[in-house]
Amino acid sequence: MNTSSSEPVVKKGGNKSLSTQRYLQFAGVRDDTLILRDGGLRAIFEVSSINFNLKSEEEKNAIISSYQKFLNSLNFPTQILIRSRKLDIDNYIEDLKRRMKNIENDLLKNQMAEYIEYIQKLVEYSDIMEKRFFVVVPATPLRAEKKSIFSKFLSYIQPDDTVLDIITRRKEFKQLKKELDSRANVIQTSLDNCGLTTKRLSTKGIIELFYQVYNPQLARTQKLAPLEELAISGGAEENITEDVD
Repeated sequence: MNTSSSEPVVKKGGNKSLSTQRYLQFAGVRDDTLILRDGGLRAIFEVSSINFNLKSEEEKNAIISSYQKFLNSLNFPTQILIRSRKLDIDNYIEDLKRRMKNIENDLLKNQMAEYIEYIQKLVEYSDIMEKRFFVVVPATPLRAEKKSIFSKFLSYIQPDDTVLDIITRRKEFKQLKKELDSRANVIQTSLDNCGLTTKRLSTKGIIELFYQVYNPQLARTQKLAPLEELAISGGAEENITEDVD
């Protein structure tokens, strides 16, 4: 494929599973950070929810005031994402089965088995949904912000990485991550002041989130492989050995 850049295109090999991956806007995951193809970085926080209706009037006003301060303190764009999916109780069921093995009383064991079967059928036949709340914090290199509309369009229709793209991303990563971590600390502190619990997704957590988003049906029946077996940054970057420090 011809590209607008004179840099050599990184060859992906004959792996058909990578054909879709070429068109995704992220290049990899490293140090609890999502790396985009344009060099931008993203930190992802999972945020707890609170039952606003159960709060007293004073507590409601305090939460609203804290949230207003959080919004007013932002000097960079932030994405709030709400994801709904069918309730996954696999871990809960496995825990019940482990406990059942240690029950010696036959009556209690049968009751436990019936309860497990009931819960499984309840979730299977009822659309019980769970919601997860995320806040995405960005840090974008200046070169990406200055891209013209035409350049952005070309990057969509000609998504192949060049060696220069990968080397540039690696050079920018360390410095840009300092900015990202600083922004992430601001977000976390502000949300904690609202009475919310925040947790920054780890490398594994980010990979699992995207696996579930892009493979919703498969993710319910086939769990993700262990982290050490995954090509986190993609094979293309692993073959670039230039010193970029």
